Amino acid sequence: MSLGEAAQVFWPLAQRLGAAQTGVMGEKSTTFAPLRHAGFARILAGALCANLGNAIQTVGASWHLTAAGEPADVIALVQTMYNLPIMLLALPAGAFADMFDRRRIILWAMAGLLVLSLALSALTASGLAGAVEMIGLTALLASGVACFAPAMSGSIGASVPRAELAAAVALNITAFNAARSVGPAIGGWVVQWGGAEAAFAVNVVCYGAALVAFLGWRQPAAPAPEKRAMGQVIGEGLRFALASREIRRIMTRGFVFCTGGAALWALMPLVADVMLGRGAGVFGLLLAALGLGAVIGAASATWFRQRLSAEWITRAAGLIYGACLVAIAATPGLAPTLALLVAAGAGWVQAMSGFAVAGQMWAPRPLVGRITALVSSLTFGGIAIGSWAWGHLAQNIGVAEALAASGAVMIALAALGLVWPMPAHGGRAD
Repeated sequence: MSLGEAAQVFWPLAQRLGAAQTGVMGEKSTTFAPLRHAGFARILAGALCANLGNAIQTVGASWHLTAAGEPADVIALVQTMYNLPIMLLALPAGAFADMFDRRRIILWAMAGLLVLSLALSALTASGLAGAVEMIGLTALLASGVACFAPAMSGSIGASVPRAELAAAVALNITAFNAARSVGPAIGGWVVQWGGAEAAFAVNVVCYGAALVAFLGWRQPAAPAPEKRAMGQVIGEGLRFALASREIRRIMTRGFVFCTGGAALWALMPLVADVMLGRGAGVFGLLLAALGLGAVIGAASATWFRQRLSAEWITRAAGLIYGACLVAIAATPGLAPTLALLVAAGAGWVQAMSGFAVAGQMWAPRPLVGRITALVSSLTFGGIAIGSWAWGHLAQNIGVAEALAASGAVMIALAALGLVWPMPAHGGRAD
């Protein structure tokens, strides 16, 4: 069955499962409405496979370094190098997405990611993957993701009607965060079963599947991109972002939220190893709990967005996430930690979904690749910088203490909404 046929089969079921709700543009839609469009279904499937593979690879790299006895700051570098390339490359990649054929960009990026994942798998199997190789290849893989993500995100608006754009973006964020959270949980179980080598082999399969999905996708007809110098295109995006009060607020809130909350993602292997005294199996279980919360948060994001303001959601998400980190730092035991991780994952993804949807809705269509890239650059840059900072703090004062400090920062950051509130859900009229 093709993806288009699957979408047509799934659509009636989705209509029954997702009650009709009033969308941000005032028209009725459901959470799953965009899946009836075969082009969007293929985009979502390809992105899901790619992000799932990358998340599994990152877990393999983190646990490989943990098992090798590397210090906390080195282990945290995996998350830094997983996110830093997105910060550095997102804007040039967004400009490329607005200047050139997006399908071609995606296919070349997918092919490069497949080759890199094969190289990492081969190096690990031969025993040649030390800390430098592991972190370096993680950075290269993240660079590939940074190249294809703006092109993929920029293609969503052309694949669904405007009235369904917010739901489509929310589904994309759901898939991304499900992959980023459930993927590591799968990765933990794979590592327990077959070691880091098995995780890297699964990554190869995922990138192969993503490449196949995108090969079958045909980009909707669109006006030919305007050919201009890269610097001019990037400058246009930057000028609009700096001139737009709404985009400035989205980027600011995304950056500080992710910087403050990055400790949990960076130090999760050490929560299992140091705080709980367990191995790869419990590491996978912790990530599964975080992933379950992420899926709950992402799946309910549209429901909350249609009922609550963007500022209310962002503020509540930060408070919930921060309180969970403080409680986890108290080492309450495995079962309470799992429950807290579910709540933390839901809060994290509610906020991340809000930043991504807001960037899409407040971006003019000709600039959407660059604006969404800027939002991604700041959010993932926050994770990269925060991972590095919290990793160093954990090395100096302890893992639990660093988690508690991160939670306290997240609680304090709720006050930022009094000065820089998130813009309303509606977005631009164009």
